[in-house]
Amino acid sequence: MAHGVAVSTIEGARTGEDKIDFAGAELGLVSRDIGEGLRQTDLSVPTIHCAGCIARIERGLSALPEVVRARVNLSTKRVSVQWKAATAPRLIETLGAMGYEATPFTFEDRKDDTLSHLIRATAVAGFASMNVMILSVSVWSGAEGQARDVFHALSALIAFPALLYSGQIFYRSAWSALRHGRMNMDVPIVVGVALAFALSLYDTATSGPHAYFDAVITLVFFLLAGRTLDHMMRARARVAVQGLARLMPLGALRIDAKGMQDFVPLAEIEPGMRLMIPAGARIPVDATVEVGHSDVDRSMVNGESLPQPAAPGTHLEAGTMNLTGPLTVVAHANADRSFLAEMIRMMEAAETGRASYRRIADRVSDLYAPVVHLAALITFLAWLWIGADLHQAVTIAIAVLIVTCPCALGLAVPIVQVMAARRLFESGIMMREGSALERLEKVDTIVFDKTGTLTDGKPRLTGTQERAPGMLDLAARIAAHSSHPLSRALAKSATTKDFGALEVAEHPGLGLSARIDGESWRLGRPDWALSKPSESDAQVVLSHDGRLMATFSFDEIARPGARQTVNALKENGFSLEIVSGDAPARVSAVAGVLGIDRIAYAAQPAGKVRRLEALRNDGHTVLMVGDGLNDAPALAGADVSMAPANAADVGRNAADFVFLREDLSAVGRGIDIARRAGVLVRQNIVLAILYNVIAVPLAMFGFITPLIAAVAMSASSILVVANALRLDGGTAQNEAAPTAGKAMAHV
Repeated sequence: MAHGVAVSTIEGARTGEDKIDFAGAELGLVSRDIGEGLRQTDLSVPTIHCAGCIARIERGLSALPEVVRARVNLSTKRVSVQWKAATAPRLIETLGAMGYEATPFTFEDRKDDTLSHLIRATAVAGFASMNVMILSVSVWSGAEGQARDVFHALSALIAFPALLYSGQIFYRSAWSALRHGRMNMDVPIVVGVALAFALSLYDTATSGPHAYFDAVITLVFFLLAGRTLDHMMRARARVAVQGLARLMPLGALRIDAKGMQDFVPLAEIEPGMRLMIPAGARIPVDATVEVGHSDVDRSMVNGESLPQPAAPGTHLEAGTMNLTGPLTVVAHANADRSFLAEMIRMMEAAETGRASYRRIADRVSDLYAPVVHLAALITFLAWLWIGADLHQAVTIAIAVLIVTCPCALGLAVPIVQVMAARRLFESGIMMREGSALERLEKVDTIVFDKTGTLTDGKPRLTGTQERAPGMLDLAARIAAHSSHPLSRALAKSATTKDFGALEVAEHPGLGLSARIDGESWRLGRPDWALSKPSESDAQVVLSHDGRLMATFSFDEIARPGARQTVNALKENGFSLEIVSGDAPARVSAVAGVLGIDRIAYAAQPAGKVRRLEALRNDGHTVLMVGDGLNDAPALAGADVSMAPANAADVGRNAADFVFLREDLSAVGRGIDIARRAGVLVRQNIVLAILYNVIAVPLAMFGFITPLIAAVAMSASSILVVANALRLDGGTAQNEAAPTAGKAMAHV
């Protein structure tokens, strides 16, 4: 049964001005009032890199008496702290004591120095590992005596500078953890690398038969490759909010009491100010039109691609684009309490909530550091106790550290993500964030936007009623002089293409007027074009001296593959619904054609977010499919999201997946690939754990040397890579489904 939901305009959630508080004499922190006596401070902590960091920071900050809530966003490396006190708590100092450097968070575009360093470090380690491995092949082939010592020495000369440079990220992380009395996954990595390299140097200097430079540098290369991939995927998460923030203009032209105009920065605009908004400019704050007529793009509010008229008394939200004529507006909110600012806050909150999702590899790796250290220590002490010399005990302990290196575990997820990204790309789908695969796998409910998602978003003439022959062609001749979407659609529908020059004037927000043979014609809104009210519900009419001559109705066409995709998803047990900002009749028409029973209409951005929250509260995992600016908070707030390539920039950036082709069957293909990738991830983790279950006891009992440990470690990595390659075979569900290009239904 269809049902409707009407959502009112968003009101600002904040009740006070931003102010500066100080946490330490060297740094001013901006906090904002979020109501109920609470303030919020956002900090950037670039060294956050795992689930352990998230838990540690949230626990540490929540322990402060002034702090009510602390949340960490792993993707954007942001820590949001809500607190209640006369002065700000010592957030910077507290994070510093835990080993995390923090600065005020901003959405400004910044060069990603961490990613640049990771890429360079991975390249250096890869180059060094290949060269050391070539030298090691000579040793394995039987080189002895002086020749073997030379090969070992050359390996040391190659490995040492490479380890110094490429391993910095692990050394700094491990040292920071130890310096502040805690452990992380990098500590056993560094211990293993350092001991193996030191023992190899000792054996090289004493002409020992074995050296493990190849194992050490290869270990670092594999770990860096996994970490680089993970960082690249997470770095994209902040792009959506940055794009939305860029929609805010720098300011506006203020009109004073004498009618003079001067520029006012955005932060200084106050309620009651009269502002001049020229055509092509965005509305800086929520305002009401005082003087002027124009067409405005409100797609970020209601998702509709068609411009809407603006006249005196029309309410316009911040971020709305003024298209065709100048407007004088009266501000009734400052920038901080405007519609666009609220959208940004909703997206921030959605990102933070979604960042709490802990990936499988993070959950499995929680026990890694203590277990590895304990196993190596027990091995070392046990061999000393049974009478082994120090060299033998250290060698066996190093073998334990190397054989338990988390290469296979570290690659278990990233390598499947790489293969899934390739498979998705071949299917016309771009993946923006790696963990989205796991979320997409669990989806049971799919929420669609209407305009531009289920439909193509382009108006088409679907109904014409003429009072006299030739009215359609005449209307098309007039419409050809305008770039309005309805005018373009009308011009395309004419039977003739003789659009000779006419004396035509465009009236923003109203329509077109023309003089033909001295007679007056109007094409546009019924209440403007007709001298008497009309009972017609047509969107556009043609009038002659105020008399109705023709009516024109417009509608959209279903996106290719929409009907087949909906049917396939319903057959596979998914719950489907439409949540749109459009009018009830138009939403119901689309739902009826496609066979979707559950609808919500007139839903603005906050209403869409609330609907997603309600579904999640009922235990559903929700995929949001949308394309407009008004969908951005919902796309960011859903468990997982998808947008078409022709979506608004902010919508694309907020989505986890972007499908490049017109066909909506990308939704079904994406879910199928995600489910198959999920199976492979779990298989890889089982393989990695099984490898450790077998290899660790063998290493502890001395049956595995560091060299064999290195080979086993590499073999386990190759095993999970080979398993991930299986995703490249097979055909995704619905991939071969025919498109609906020849059977598009008018809606």
